[in-house]
Amino acid sequence: MQVKMKFLDRYLTLWIFLAMGLGVLIGNLFPGISNVMDNMSIGATNIPLAVGLIVMMYPPLAKVNYNLLPMAFKDKKVLSLSLILNWFVGPILMFILAVIFLRNEPDYMVGLILIGLARCIAMVIVWNDLAKGNREYAALLIALNSIFQVLFYSLFVWLFINVLPSYFGFAEYAISIEMSEVIKSVLIYLGIPFLAGFLSHKYLSKIKGENWYNRKFIPFISPFTLYALLFTIVLMFSLKGEQIVQLPMQVVKVAVPLVIYFVLMFFISFFMNKSMHVDYDKNAAISFTATGNNFELAIAVAIAVFGIHSPQAFVGVIGPLIEVPVLILLVRASLWLKKKYYS
Repeated sequence: MQVKMKFLDRYLTLWIFLAMGLGVLIGNLFPGISNVMDNMSIGATNIPLAVGLIVMMYPPLAKVNYNLLPMAFKDKKVLSLSLILNWFVGPILMFILAVIFLRNEPDYMVGLILIGLARCIAMVIVWNDLAKGNREYAALLIALNSIFQVLFYSLFVWLFINVLPSYFGFAEYAISIEMSEVIKSVLIYLGIPFLAGFLSHKYLSKIKGENWYNRKFIPFISPFTLYALLFTIVLMFSLKGEQIVQLPMQVVKVAVPLVIYFVLMFFISFFMNKSMHVDYDKNAAISFTATGNNFELAIAVAIAVFGIHSPQAFVGVIGPLIEVPVLILLVRASLWLKKKYYS
């Protein structure tokens, strides 16, 4: 049976563009919206936005079958390849591209690095299924990435943003992030939905059964990731509508390194796996897990640390706008490579 993208996923790029336009329209029709949002904040945390970001992260983490984690340690080859690609090759590649293309715009550079450090835990299931990859292994690698992000995302942010830019001579940009803010935002925007997702799977699947959980509950909550993402985008663009004239060129600046990243990351992953004699179905699962990114987390951290008006948050929003069409093309490339090398 041929797997097809759901309607909401297929037109994600369109929904994001429409959300941007709606946000700009609201910002122009209601110029006092910034004051309203400020009144709904506690310290630097905007309550509606925080709720939206947590809701955005919950469905992907509720989909993860954490019972699969012990299996990850049995297949040493798959585990090693996935960890190397996700937590070594991916972050370094994105860092290099960010420096090459955005070194003169350090805010955008940091936003891109935040994306590179946030490993995929959501849309990879869609790309893996379309490419006829091994769903069990994709779910296993998503579970692994989820745990690693909770444990190490803050550390990687410190290393790639506070340490490496200065080490390579970019100290003049004064690029730095307060690690306490990153840790707090990861605990709130990843820790809370992670715990909720873990408890949901553990207890709801036990009470109602695994079949009900996967066939009823997951399809019900899945669209809330997109709804919350679009809510965040509308809110962001309603607060920065006056800058809309500059946006097309800014989108291109961010899009170019992102497209290069997706393409290079996929082919590096695919041929590295092939050289290690990994079967196609597992190769596809590893490659798409390594190629995709957790834009929800990158957006949440950017907003929490730099603010909703920040260029870093803007870069996070551009991410899924670019990812969907490029990954659809890479799915076709994967199927072509299957015929060429695995016939």
